Amino acid sequence: MRVLGIETSCDETGVAIFDEHLGLMTDLLYSQVDLHQQYGGVVPELASRDHIRKTLPMIDQALTESGTTLADLDGIAYTSGPGLIGALLVGAGIAKSLAFALDIPALGIHHMEGHLMAARMSPSPPDYPFVALLVSGGHTQLMGCTAPGSYELLGESLDDAAGEAFDKVAKMLGLRYPGGPEVARLAEQGDPHRFKFPRPMTNRPGLDFSFSGLKTFTMNTLASLQQPLADSDKADIALAFQTAVVDTIRIKCQRALQHTGFRTLVIAGGVSANTALRQRLQKLEKQSRIEVHYPPTKLCTDNGAMIAYAGFQRLKKGQREDLSINVKPRWPMTELLSMRD
Repeated sequence: MRVLGIETSCDETGVAIFDEHLGLMTDLLYSQVDLHQQYGGVVPELASRDHIRKTLPMIDQALTESGTTLADLDGIAYTSGPGLIGALLVGAGIAKSLAFALDIPALGIHHMEGHLMAARMSPSPPDYPFVALLVSGGHTQLMGCTAPGSYELLGESLDDAAGEAFDKVAKMLGLRYPGGPEVARLAEQGDPHRFKFPRPMTNRPGLDFSFSGLKTFTMNTLASLQQPLADSDKADIALAFQTAVVDTIRIKCQRALQHTGFRTLVIAGGVSANTALRQRLQKLEKQSRIEVHYPPTKLCTDNGAMIAYAGFQRLKKGQREDLSINVKPRWPMTELLSMRD
């Protein structure tokens, strides 16, 4: 089985082709960062228009690079949610049109399940069951995963996701969008002893997250300093903020493992590429004798490969849908069909 994957959930266009026997044949990614940077964040209408311009040429390129013709495709997977509705409709419309013309199935894939499946594309994929930390610009969730497609929500952010909080703090510090990598780079120059930021919701039981208060604490700390801020002030605050986020995530992950009794932790989503987070969880791995798995670094951000692979897994199980175009800007993972044998 050979599957074309299309990812258009937000500000990156991803197209990939996955083959059951050959693996990932090609994986193309176009980022709209330069388009949105001048606005300090994603402009949905501009994102949708850019997906319209880029998706079909990228499909042609992916077919050429992989030596694949349209007749070689056995299915098409596309991101049907969560995400920006206009951006999702672009991918869904193209996928369903191609599927109709080729008389092959097209299947909508959950964006966060795609991130989760990306971890299973590593050379040593994690075995079930495991706890998954899905941490990105729009989501911070802890999921109990007992089998492919079988998910239990353990905890989630009650307000800002971790990646969203990074972007907002970056704007406070006068950094460029996207803010996560910029804050991380600045934090490398910070003094770890100058500021101590709170670890939100860690002094009470439960597995939910909240980063809104931490964002406010950061803003108040900035306001308390002499203006204009020195570069060292910005670096120290960036480090204190990042350390607080990373430590909060580590505490919640440890609790989730204790709650479920699972011995494996899978980290997926764009923030999983954060070096400080990886280092902190590697310490947890050694201290608690657990296994921690990540997707390959190039598959941490949004990409077509994860959609193609997740689509392959579901299409292989015989899952199908009709040709109507239905996208889901909000879509709990717990609503997904199981892929148990």
